[in-house]
Amino acid sequence: MDIFNYHSDCREGKIEILPSKRLKTVKDLSVAYTPGVGKVSEEIHKDPEKVYEYTSIGNLVAIVTNGTAVLGLGDIGNKAAKPVMEGKSVLFKLFADIDAIDIEVEDKEPESFVRTVKSIAGTFGGINLEDIKAPECFQIEESLKSQLDIPVMHDDQWGTATVILAGLWNALYLVNKRISNVKIVINGAGSSALATAQLLKKAGAKNIYVLDSKGLISTYRTDLNPYKQKVAVNEPVKQLDEVIKGADVFIGLSVGNILKEENLKNMSEHPIIFALANPIPEIYPDLALKIRKDGILATGRSDFYNQINNLISFPYIFRAALDTRAKINMDMLISASKAISEIAKLPVPEYITQIYGEKFEFGKEYIIPKPFDRRLLLNVPVEIVKATIQTGTAKINIDLRTYPKELEKRLERIEKINPICSL
Repeated sequence: MDIFNYHSDCREGKIEILPSKRLKTVKDLSVAYTPGVGKVSEEIHKDPEKVYEYTSIGNLVAIVTNGTAVLGLGDIGNKAAKPVMEGKSVLFKLFADIDAIDIEVEDKEPESFVRTVKSIAGTFGGINLEDIKAPECFQIEESLKSQLDIPVMHDDQWGTATVILAGLWNALYLVNKRISNVKIVINGAGSSALATAQLLKKAGAKNIYVLDSKGLISTYRTDLNPYKQKVAVNEPVKQLDEVIKGADVFIGLSVGNILKEENLKNMSEHPIIFALANPIPEIYPDLALKIRKDGILATGRSDFYNQINNLISFPYIFRAALDTRAKINMDMLISASKAISEIAKLPVPEYITQIYGEKFEFGKEYIIPKPFDRRLLLNVPVEIVKATIQTGTAKINIDLRTYPKELEKRLERIEKINPICSL
């Protein structure tokens, strides 16, 4: 299929807005708009929480970017970012039954960007920040989380980190190692790398070494911003060749072809290598496995096995956050990671075999579920909701006996729009 035809054929772009109520008669018109709608507005004025009952806000997410870090393309501007954001809207709808509107803000200054998002936040039930460069993305997310009473998440940070943790847990399980005992090297110090380091630490990792273009992020350095200081280790500055010696895990969120043969040879027995730079990974899986046949490999690409794809996490994190109105926190992300990792251990549905044209079974070449696995929608939000209840962050009561049925209904709606499996 031609890429440009896909985006322009029949009608321009990938999204449209459709009404959820009928409008066929004069009476319908008087209820949908004036004068009848005025009564609904009066009710919301008396009790602002009614907005969740009478409008679409509770299932509506804003995907907000300024286009400063789009995919692997860098700072290409807010208009060039729009096709990507529209694609994100499609993913929200077709994987979690969430309505999402993309908003491209022409502003690179963090404080004014925050003011813009804050001023429109009352329209939405959640804010998905997207493709904003570091370190501004950290400042923006922190500021919006503190000022808004709705879920806010920068997906490039936490969506990616959640899937990395899920895949890492399963890889460690296969090689009989524990996250608390292994040496983890993260090459790269952008948004996803720093978030991954923080989430792995929350999950029990104790030996994490993060490197940027100048080497190990160390307390000996004086050039660290506050976000890098959070992951600094009290060791002299070293380069990758030295830091990787004896490492059990390498997580690359950096640049292509940086991991060399000698680096792999210096890693521990049964090394776990997540080479996630895109489109060129830090090392290609076929080359890595020639050097280390005992290794487990993952990349960020769909044409290799074990793709670490944030699509496996972000729709379901927001699904649960919208349903509970909880502000997204690390406990929710860790619950999501656990649920994702457990799904990979289950027998793979036949429809996944049909979609991908091959069979999958939990093991070195299948440590993470495929994005089209509908069990992600049915299972992951349930575990996240449990976490919000246990930690007291859920703002509305969720009946865990009926919640899975609600997710099944959402899946039925998705299947009517875009059927991929037999329910």
